[in-house]
Amino acid sequence: MTTNPIRLRLPAAALTACLSLAAVTCATTASAASGQVARTPSAAAAVRLELPRPSGPDPVGRDILYLVDNSRKDPWVPESGPRRFMISMYYPASSATGGPVGSRAPYMTTAEAASLLQRKAPGAGLSPEIISSTRTYARTGVPAEPGRHPLVVLSPGLGLPRASLTFLAEDLASRGYVIALVDHAYESSGTTFPDGQTITCAPLCDQPKPPEGGQAAITRNRAKDISFVIDELTGRHPAWNKARMIAAKRIGMAGHSLGGDAGAATMAADRRVRAAVNLDGTFHPAITLDRPFLLLGSQADHAPGKDQTWDDSWRKMSGWKRWLTVARTGHTSFTDLSILQKAAGMSGAGDLPPQRSLEITRTYVAAFFDLHLKGKKQPLLDGPSPAAPEVAFHNP
Repeated sequence: MTTNPIRLRLPAAALTACLSLAAVTCATTASAASGQVARTPSAAAAVRLELPRPSGPDPVGRDILYLVDNSRKDPWVPESGPRRFMISMYYPASSATGGPVGSRAPYMTTAEAASLLQRKAPGAGLSPEIISSTRTYARTGVPAEPGRHPLVVLSPGLGLPRASLTFLAEDLASRGYVIALVDHAYESSGTTFPDGQTITCAPLCDQPKPPEGGQAAITRNRAKDISFVIDELTGRHPAWNKARMIAAKRIGMAGHSLGGDAGAATMAADRRVRAAVNLDGTFHPAITLDRPFLLLGSQADHAPGKDQTWDDSWRKMSGWKRWLTVARTGHTSFTDLSILQKAAGMSGAGDLPPQRSLEITRTYVAAFFDLHLKGKKQPLLDGPSPAAPEVAFHNP
C-alpha cells in the first residue's frame, strides 16, 4: 500500500498562525541578574496564543472523560482515595458544527494555567487568562466520523499538564486517529476535576528526591495508568460513549519526557500497545522491546553518546526502530510550551522556531503511526530528507 509523500513545508499563513500577537509589539526587558526575560504588563496583555492548525483532512472533536480506578489507591497521596484521571478524547469528526455544542474546545482551565505559570514560567509576564484562552481547533460535542480508527494514548512529561501535547493530539485526530490525552493525578502542574477542585504536582514534584525506586517507580505507575485507560476505552462496557470508533487491535502510545519513558514501560507490560514514541525522554531504566519504537529528541541532548539510556535502550530494541534527533531544539520544543516560551521572550536566539519544531514532531510521529497502525508505507522514515535538514538519523 502506498500513500502520498508527506510534505514538511507549510504555507506561510499556517506557519505564522502558530503564534499570533495582537496589534502592539511585545516589548521585553532583560534581567542581567537572572538571565530571564520579563515582559511589560501592557505588552503581555496584548498577546494572543494560537496552536498550529491541524494538517489532516478531518475536523476534530473533543470530549472530556473523568475516570477512577477503584482498584488502586493514589500512590503519591493515598489519603486522597483511588487513582483518578482526567482525559481529553480527540477524534476525527464528521462535521465541525453541532449547534450549541460545536464550540471551540478550551485549552485548559484558568486554574490549571495559573499553576502552570507558577511552576514553569514564573515572571514570564503572561496572565493565566492568556494561557487558558490559547486558540485550539477541536470542537466540543461534534458527531464522530463513521468507521473504526486506531487509538493513540498520549502521556505528558512529569510536572506538565496534558494540554502540553494538544498540538499533537489535534493533528493526529485530524489524520484519522482517536487520541486519549491523559493527566496523571499529582503528576501535572495542575489538574481540574469535575467538582472544580484543581490539584497540583505537589507533593511529588516538590520532594527533594524522587520516591523510593526513583523515576522508575513513577514510570511503572504510569504503565498501570495507561493499561487501565485502555481497559476503560476498549472493554465490554466502555467509559466513553464514542468508543465504537476505536479499533482495539491497533493501539499506539506516545509521550514526552517521562511520558515517553512510560510509553516504553507500557509497551513492555501490555501487548496491546503495538507501537510507541519517546519524545525527548530519558529511560528509567533501559527496557527490552520487540515492537516498533521511535526515538525523537533534541540533537543537543539525545544524539548518540549524549544520553546513555538511549544508547542502552537502542541495543535492546529488536523490532522496527528509528533514532532521530532535531537540531536547534530543547526539551520543550516537542510540546505546546515552546509557543508559550516564545511569547514570553524566553526562547534562545538560535532556537528552532516553535512552528517548525512542532511541525517536524507532528509529521514524523504521524508517519510512524501511519506505517505501524495503518500499514501505509512511509518513505520519510527511510532516511534523511532534504525537506527536513534539521532531522538526523542515527544507527550507532
